[in-house]
Amino acid sequence: MEGVFGGSWLWIILVGFVVGVLARLIKPGKQDIGIILTVVLGIVGALFAGWIGRLLGWYAEGEKVGFIASLVGAIVILFIAEAINGKRRRR
Repeated sequence: MEGVFGGSWLWIILVGFVVGVLARLIKPGKQDIGIILTVVLGIVGALFAGWIGRLLGWYAEGEKVGFIASLVGAIVILFIAEAINGKRRRR
């Protein structure tokens, strides 16, 4: 995880929170998640962006993912969660 954000766990949580909040503000619609899931959203968004970036050759193994890539990853995660959640509600 250190390769994603770098630094300590406190830094990872802080950046994850900021990325998660910005992703929730940018993506239209209401997301019913609390502060802990917002932090998790930011962290998972960065991990997702790093994984995709490594698959496409944009990032080397262990290289830090950029803030914008983390934000885009978090927004993609929100869309995926909405699609999965929407399918469950329709049944």
